[in-house]
Amino acid sequence: MRFIIPSSKNKRYLSGCDWIISALDYMMKETTSAGNMSQVVLVMESAISPSELQRHLGRFISEFPVVNGSIGRDINICPYWKMPGKTEGELNFTSHTCPDEGALWTVLSKCANEPFKDDSEHLAFHHVNTKSQKSCLAMSFDHRLLDARGAESFLGLFQQYLESNSVSAVSSGVALSGPAHLSEWMKKFLAGRNVNRKIIALSEHPLAALPVPDGKKKEFGYRLIRFDQQETQTIYENAYRTAGYLMESPYLLSVIMQAVDGLFEKRKAEQGSYLAAVSVDMRTSEDIKQELFFNHVSYLFFQAHRGIVNNRKELVNNIKMQMYDQVKSGVPRDLMEASHLTRIAPLSFFKKIIDGPLKGKIATFIFSHVSKNPLAPELMGAKIEDVFHMPRVPVPPGLGFFSNYFNGRLNLVISYLDGLMSDDEVDVLEKELTDRMLGRDK
Repeated sequence: MRFIIPSSKNKRYLSGCDWIISALDYMMKETTSAGNMSQVVLVMESAISPSELQRHLGRFISEFPVVNGSIGRDINICPYWKMPGKTEGELNFTSHTCPDEGALWTVLSKCANEPFKDDSEHLAFHHVNTKSQKSCLAMSFDHRLLDARGAESFLGLFQQYLESNSVSAVSSGVALSGPAHLSEWMKKFLAGRNVNRKIIALSEHPLAALPVPDGKKKEFGYRLIRFDQQETQTIYENAYRTAGYLMESPYLLSVIMQAVDGLFEKRKAEQGSYLAAVSVDMRTSEDIKQELFFNHVSYLFFQAHRGIVNNRKELVNNIKMQMYDQVKSGVPRDLMEASHLTRIAPLSFFKKIIDGPLKGKIATFIFSHVSKNPLAPELMGAKIEDVFHMPRVPVPPGLGFFSNYFNGRLNLVISYLDGLMSDDEVDVLEKELTDRMLGRDK
């Protein structure tokens, strides 16, 4: 007989995936300036009123006490997200004015690295107007509360609220409860065995990774590569010819691996294989509304030996084969099941797992691609020109690539820990990525 403990109104049991995200948050607070957080940025073609934006956001957020939650443990030792009866404290909202787009990027990068005030604050909003009459809304979010598509959907819900002027009308159907997953232990242990075998297999070859610089309280640097609609069409045509229909993610991953290989070549780094940790979100739009908060992505791992990296076709086929094999053998499912077991351990224990077979290296880099966007074309009467993400990636590896698609345009953001690469290396990496995406490397 299955034994499931129901969630109370103000309690949401954390899944294994949530607990790993929380462990990464703990590690990043120990080694960098802030936790496991990210920032989604909406760029508008015209200015919007900061006071009106703050007022609307304040009312909207007040209907979601979950945003002021904190982690606790139940009597059954299962960790949970404790939600207050109502939202607490003032909305974290700042407004800036920038003279030009160069200054805008400086402000956005600073906002992305700004830690939250305390452990019950998980959202911060930054409004920026420029002298050219453009404006931005940047929402910094704690990954313990939202994943990338959840964050976009949360802002999409805010847009719906602005249209209807009713929070209750748009918040219906948003689930805030979850089972404790305290049953089917044999299934979880068998999944854990499979995951352990996968980790050992990945660690059989030396892993190439940039050395993490010494020192704590380091921030992240960002580089945004924006492609116009014609360039984006060229990239998707290249992806179709090389990887096949709806295979843009393997194509983008292959391009990134080749560009990273160029960086290692210039450093004359020791030979090793590249390992990319990739987050995958297969939810439909309906699923996301029901699973708006917390973490619902799956993970795949792609390893490529340096001998095949320079052959684009062979590399893409290798990545696709690994993807099929992992899905067929149930790696994402096993990771999800096995991760429930980690909730017994304290957050600090996760680092000991990393320091085991992988010798302190999670991956060469992190990659994520968001191909669907739930946002309406306008915010408070201003047309949205662009949307992109600025994540603080886990350390190690301290290097990540985040691509997204909005309004017929592709964006790619490079996120890197300060000191991991020089400015010249980031310039070269940006040029390599751009040239290879557009087929200029032939």
